[in-house]
Amino acid sequence: MSSLKELQDLIQEKYGIPPSELDPQASMREKGLDSLALAEFIFEIEDKFGIEVPDDNPNIDTLAELAALVDQVRAAKVA
Repeated sequence: MSSLKELQDLIQEKYGIPPSELDPQASMREKGLDSLALAEFIFEIEDKFGIEVPDDNPNIDTLAELAALVDQVRAAKVA
């Protein structure tokens, strides 16, 4: 199961950006999420899902890329 919908809901809750306005394939920076906001968002994701996102993914720019990484980390945690 993809975490995309959950991440969209979290972005809406935290930043007020409706999922309909955030294209999963577009840069999150285009919606005003700078590097600091993205780092804070990743901390929020870690807390919500009880996971640790590896620090070696500095090039994540889209919500789809972030969802794929979260899915990968969650799957590894279950395995």
